[in-house]
Amino acid sequence: MISSSNLFPRALLLIGMAALPFVGFALPEQEAPSAVYTLNNAVSGNRVLTFSRDDRGTLRLDGTYPTGGKGTGASLGDQGALALTEDGHWLLAVNAGSNELSVFSIHHDALVLTDIVPSGGMNPISVTIADNLVYVLNAGGAVGATDNISGFYLTKQGLLVAVPESTQPLSGANVAPAQVSFGLGGDVLIVTEKKTNRVDTFVVAEDGRAGPVISTPSSGATPFGFAVSSRGFVFVSEAVSSALSSYRLHADGSLQLVTPSLSNLQKAACWAVLSHNQKYAYTANAASNTISGYKVQSNGSVTLLDSTGFTAQTDDHPLDLATTGNGRFVYSLNTNSKTIVGFRMSEDGRLIRVSDIGGLPTGGSGLVAR
Repeated sequence: MISSSNLFPRALLLIGMAALPFVGFALPEQEAPSAVYTLNNAVSGNRVLTFSRDDRGTLRLDGTYPTGGKGTGASLGDQGALALTEDGHWLLAVNAGSNELSVFSIHHDALVLTDIVPSGGMNPISVTIADNLVYVLNAGGAVGATDNISGFYLTKQGLLVAVPESTQPLSGANVAPAQVSFGLGGDVLIVTEKKTNRVDTFVVAEDGRAGPVISTPSSGATPFGFAVSSRGFVFVSEAVSSALSSYRLHADGSLQLVTPSLSNLQKAACWAVLSHNQKYAYTANAASNTISGYKVQSNGSVTLLDSTGFTAQTDDHPLDLATTGNGRFVYSLNTNSKTIVGFRMSEDGRLIRVSDIGGLPTGGSGLVAR
């Protein structure tokens, strides 16, 4: 997969960077702080809200940082509006209202905007990164254009360089996509389509270009958010049936069903995350204001953590989830109550509510945590 040590991608980066200005600082060397990030998604100007996190999981608002673009002021119907690099040094943000993608350096306890570029389509709603390869999902069909994915290289200076011939359509022009993410270390891209009940995959070449779409029927209705394990298992939430399905992802882009649609007996499971140790999966259930936990077996199959499907109570209308890199906490973003609620994860996967913070803007979107 693409990395700074691969000769061909490096050559492309050098070509792409020749005409670009140099940014006056290098990659941060200090450890990135423990923090949670979300977007205000405001029409008047999109901003990243940063919250510091202490050892108990309590959040404190540290600052707001303009992305240089605009939001939509309403839910994006997505997962993944923000993405962190694995080392936690860079943060990517979509600007759905201005069709742009922004990059921030996480510099000490602040964010520094390093680049903003056109997203390669209209209405970007989700972004993912593997090594220095970035792909964004554009839900253009919702605004009179077409749905697609488009790729970029992230340079060491925090600049985005478009990958030539990387833009690919989904299975249709207006399929209501929800999320894009890498699997298998960056060798395959995955996209969920809510309107068509399909899961798309794209094999990624060594030069970073995505191949044509491979579209697979979803096990259940309205596949929405998903999480991908390091072993190549994909865990997909299904909104209409409020369920979770699991698949095995193969290098040729094919998906093999492991656990068919497993209802959590709640309402509107729309977002899915994995615990850091990948032993548990969680869905946020928007219409029942709950989180459901699932045990993940070594073969990728899942079973309910609680027979009722109730693992934790959120605030009103959770619309995203995030887990911390240290494996201790899960956070839910709750749009109607304008809060972020934190839960401590027990060794058995159960969640204990430990914090909440309010005063968030209306229409916010995206949630990532360190």
